[in-house]
Amino acid sequence: MSTARAERLVNLVLCLLSTRQYLTAERIRGIVPGYADAPSDEAFFRMFERDKAELRDLGIPLEVGRNSVFDPADGYRIARRDYELGDVDLEPDEAAAVALAVRLWDSPELTGAAHGALLKLRAAGVDVDETAPAAVEPKVRATEPAFAPLLAAVRDGRAVTFDYRRKMGPDVLRREVEPWGVVSWRGRWYLVGHDRGRDATRCFRLSRIVGEVRCVGPEGAVRRPADVDLLRFVAGSSDEPAPPTTVRLWVAEGRAHGLRRRGRPLRRVELDGEPGDVMEVDLHFSESADKWIAGYGPDVVVLEPDTLRRAVTELLEGAAGRREAGVREESRS
Repeated sequence: MSTARAERLVNLVLCLLSTRQYLTAERIRGIVPGYADAPSDEAFFRMFERDKAELRDLGIPLEVGRNSVFDPADGYRIARRDYELGDVDLEPDEAAAVALAVRLWDSPELTGAAHGALLKLRAAGVDVDETAPAAVEPKVRATEPAFAPLLAAVRDGRAVTFDYRRKMGPDVLRREVEPWGVVSWRGRWYLVGHDRGRDATRCFRLSRIVGEVRCVGPEGAVRRPADVDLLRFVAGSSDEPAPPTTVRLWVAEGRAHGLRRRGRPLRRVELDGEPGDVMEVDLHFSESADKWIAGYGPDVVVLEPDTLRRAVTELLEGAAGRREAGVREESRS
């Protein structure tokens, strides 16, 4: 967020807190510094709508109403009783868990939400250190294109339609679903909800969703039943795991603890002068292992099988190429 916008938001909050009356948008435009710089009425209203959404995302409640029946337009204010935050008291281990959760997500949709929660805790006086070293190195990735629109549909309570590829064969069928939640199970993402066509609860693997996810119907029309355990439903509905594939990896000393917990150390080996261990790991979902292993960067090197080694190498080289291109673009600008 730019400094100018941050200052404008602070001024807007102070203005709406200091009045008992509802202030119209035009009145706020004349009072709050920063809005007068808008080149047109349309630009001001776009700016004001973005600022209102930002305040709501931060948990600041805006009241909308009119001072009398003769007022021609709605006004805004912030009720101090709703704005004031009660005491937030976290134990040291709870604060550490919050910081770890913030570092967990590696998708733009959830990274923003996690850091928004962190901002609210800091505003409440809770000291959460998200840079402190941890004994584990967690990452949760959501690379399927359907992830973001489905998450938004769950949040807004809207039904969705999408094309879904069946497990066996190339057939693609149209589904209309009331989404209840998106959960991760054994390295895969699933949508759980009510399938309107089959009139039953179903789960759908996101990697089998083809094309665009479209929302249908009004917001708030879908509500998740209170007695449904999404993760347990997915665990009971998912396919039986295939026999594991054993891979051999070199792991740098003192790194990649999450991978080490799943592996069997074989011997100590130095690689390019770096101490480490050769380990065997059994993978039940080898088709997605390349992205998981590549997430550890140079701390993990695939020794065999060769197909997995090439896949991880291509991912790392592609990431390095995109990073270099971004640096060049930034230097030109």
